[in-house]
Amino acid sequence: MNDDVSRPAGAVQSGAAAEVNAPAAATSRDGAFDFDVTIVGAGPVGLALAGWLARRSATRALSIALIDAREPDDARHDPRAIAVSQGSRMILEPLRWPTDATAIQRIHVSQRGHFGRTLIDHAEHGLPALGYVLKYGSIVHALAEAVQSTAVHWFRSATAQTPVQENDGVTLQVQTAHLTRTLRTRILVNAEGGLFHEQRKGGDDGKRGDSRDYGQTALVGTVSVSAPQPHVAWERFTPQGPIALLPVGGARGADYALVWCCAPEEAARRARLPDEAFLCELGVAFGDRMGRFTRISGRAAFPLGLNALDTLVKGRIAAIGNAAQTLHPVAGQGLNLGLRDAHALADALSQLGPTPLALASFAQRRALDRRMTIGATDTLARLFTVDFPPLATLRGLALTALEFVPPVKTALARQMMFGQRR
Repeated sequence: MNDDVSRPAGAVQSGAAAEVNAPAAATSRDGAFDFDVTIVGAGPVGLALAGWLARRSATRALSIALIDAREPDDARHDPRAIAVSQGSRMILEPLRWPTDATAIQRIHVSQRGHFGRTLIDHAEHGLPALGYVLKYGSIVHALAEAVQSTAVHWFRSATAQTPVQENDGVTLQVQTAHLTRTLRTRILVNAEGGLFHEQRKGGDDGKRGDSRDYGQTALVGTVSVSAPQPHVAWERFTPQGPIALLPVGGARGADYALVWCCAPEEAARRARLPDEAFLCELGVAFGDRMGRFTRISGRAAFPLGLNALDTLVKGRIAAIGNAAQTLHPVAGQGLNLGLRDAHALADALSQLGPTPLALASFAQRRALDRRMTIGATDTLARLFTVDFPPLATLRGLALTALEFVPPVKTALARQMMFGQRR
């Protein structure tokens, strides 16, 4: 699922106050700036950026600050499941990788009530897995431990007020429980996450790029099945939206993370159902491929939509992760796209320093991958929810064709796993 609570770049906020991992005064070499790079938001994307910068700036030492509204341990027991691609694991491993990840070795894609299906298998790509399912709290805890072992200056339980851009940097106020401190930074990065309905429409210039309300609500939780298929993930398209089941039970477990997208009124009705009735309706919608649904826990719901900035950079402020784009959960691309944002930004800042040139390079490198991933996710979210028989037939033909045109299926799978990197 997606990362934290997001605001557009240029209107960064985050909540009040302690500092860890640094001396009381962290001032850059010339004394004009407190930090070279300041990151607002300590979800997986912000933590990964901080960790990569701290480890890859050996030849161009950078002073780095991280600001977040929470304590580092607040997310430790967050049970939400998130999907991380094989490509994301490869770039995260130099930092730290959680030990409780469940591998996805096969993905089964189909549509309810119509023919057509495709299978994507890790062996076809010579990879140990296509992706992994892990708890949000696990990945945050692992990355937080990695950052805490570096010289990153971490303002925890702190609020970053609206920044002011200057010719050579950005000034912002960091409010703590007992005082307000003014900081100057050469580069400011908005890495706060968030859900579609919580995000403000438009930055301080009112331009937010693509925005769409899908008219869907996601019901999430953890379900158990009577006949599990280990390491298999399912994407089942229905007229109201996709149903995703992601394995979280390990090699022999029967538990799956559920994401059931449907019309808001149906989601509200189903959220009120007793467990047995809820599982019965889920079984009708999904089918009996894994036997019966026997248990549901941790039910929650949230609206779905698309928010995507038209540009990742405004002056000396950059946006990454959900602060840059919030996607529909179909195909599980939100976090993975955000991690690729952070990785590219770490590359640019490490190579070119905390300069507008680095931000321009970052924005250019991310343009193609963002365009393709956002476009593909948006198309899937809309195309597979139109209940029109001729279109359903065409969708079935497309899914079936993927089985007979391996290069196309391979290209699609590689995009989902690795994106477009430059």
